[in-house]
Order: sequence, then structure tokens, then C-alpha cells
Amino acid sequence: MLELFKAGGVLMWPILLCSIIAVAIIAERFWSLRKSRITPVDLVRKVWQWEKDGTLDHARIKFLRNTSPLGRILAAGLVNRKHHRDVMKESIEEVGRHVAHELDRFLNTLGTIAAISPLLGLLGTVIGMIKVFAVITSHGVGDPSILADGISTALITTAAGLSVAIPALMFYRYFRGRVNDLVVTMEQEAMKMIEVMHGLRERDNPAENN
Repeated sequence: MLELFKAGGVLMWPILLCSIIAVAIIAERFWSLRKSRITPVDLVRKVWQWEKDGTLDHARIKFLRNTSPLGRILAAGLVNRKHHRDVMKESIEEVGRHVAHELDRFLNTLGTIAAISPLLGLLGTVIGMIKVFAVITSHGVGDPSILADGISTALITTAAGLSVAIPALMFYRYFRGRVNDLVVTMEQEAMKMIEVMHGLRERDNPAENN
């Protein structure tokens, strides 16, 4: 393996760097984008129970904000629960945009690695072919062993670039889809909370029911 790396030439170093960064991002995103961490189960039901019991105070909202990204979104709406429903919705949407942006963290870098890795391999191929033609110009084509260095550089860097780019692109698409699913789930849970809180306020106010 080390001999192949050396044979690939200087462009193997940036390709190696890309592979290390890609692996680090993939591991971090797998850990950070766990559904149990982003959208805990029954969080809206818990908020509804606090409201029903009359225990939904500042301390509860602060706790909710620090538990998860979904909790942060719900807390933004609960801070404005005494206002009109549209105010709650606007507060939730504003925080939701920030949360969605945070969920996309490092994905652009992973996508960039998926794009540039094959280009680095292609550049290595071009450099290798330049070496081949330089050797042909100097020594002719009588001895194939003389051409081996340039040809190996061309093939190895291409293979290395594709080996990094293919899994990077796969995981980029996978994490992009997961982020979209999580955002939709958070939107659904937030709207559910708005409906629940709005309904509670209506039932608790006899003047509005008559």
C-alpha cells in the first residue's frame, strides 16, 4: 500500500487529506444526526402535560431549549405562547431556519470533497501522461519499462481519487436526505404543538367558546 502511495506521486497527499476529512465528517454526522438526539419521542406530549398541569414555567422552557434541536424550536414558540398563534408560528419558523442550517454543518465540505477528489485524480492522470510523453520524446517506445513510472502515476491517482469521491458522494446524499427528513419531522411536531397550545387556550377561555 505504501509503495502504491509513493508511486502515485505528490497528488496522493491532497487525496489522502480529503479522505481523512471525509471520514471525520461522516463519523461526526452519524453521531450528531441521530434521530433520538434531534427529535426526541413524545416531546410535544410532555409539553402539553406541563401546560395542562400548570407547571410550564421559565425553568421548564429553558430545560426544553437545552435538550435537543426540536426542544429549541418548541421553546421558541412557548416563549410567545401568550401571544397570537401567528406570533408563535413566526418565532418557531425563525429558530427553525437556524436549526436547519446547523444540521447542514460540514455537508458542503463533504460535497466539495466528493467533487474535487476525482478532479485531483484526473490531474494526476494528466501529469502521468505528460511524463509518459516526455519519456517517449527522449527515449522512444522501445523499452516499456521506461514508461511504467508515468503510467502508474496516471492510474493510481485516478483510482485513489475515485475511491475517495464515490463514498463521499454516497454519504453526502444520505446525510442530505436525513437532514430533510429531520426538518420535516420538526416542522410537523412544531405545528402539532401550536395546535395543542392554541386548543388549550380556547378551551380554558369560556368567552371564546361562547
